[in-house]
This record gives sequence, C-alpha cells and structure tokens, in this order.
Amino acid sequence: MFGLEKQKKKKTEEFIFELEKELKSYQTHQEYKKRVEEKIQDIRGVLRKGDNKDEFDKFGVLLHGYTSLLKVMSRLMPK
Repeated sequence: MFGLEKQKKKKTEEFIFELEKELKSYQTHQEYKKRVEEKIQDIRGVLRKGDNKDEFDKFGVLLHGYTSLLKVMSRLMPK
C-alpha cells in the first residue's frame, strides 16, 4: 500500500560480529577458547590470593565477562 510493499519484501542481512566470523574456523575457535580459559585461571588465582583488595570487584567483573564469553563461544561451535 502506498509503495511500501517493496520494503516489506526486502530482507535485511543479519548483522554478524567480527568475532563470529573469526570463530567459524575450528583452529581459531580453539585458540580463543584456550586463551580465555587461561585468563580465567589467572583471574581466579589473583582472587584466591586476595592481594588486591582495592581491585577485587574489577577482577570479579572481568571473571564474569570471560565466563560469559566462553558461554557465547560454546554456542558458536564451528562445524
């Protein structure tokens, strides 16, 4: 109606993040996963030591971010 039919028929491309493009390769997916897991272990070690009481909250936020990244990466498993 009123020339808007063409706009409805056109499908817009779904936005794909650069990380999604990079993670399509099995090898790069494993490399990223290994790096993230190492960083998680480092952060957990720092939190267990309790040396940086001032930055404890920042490390906690980083830990949550990295664990969330692992969860997202597991959903994007390459074929």
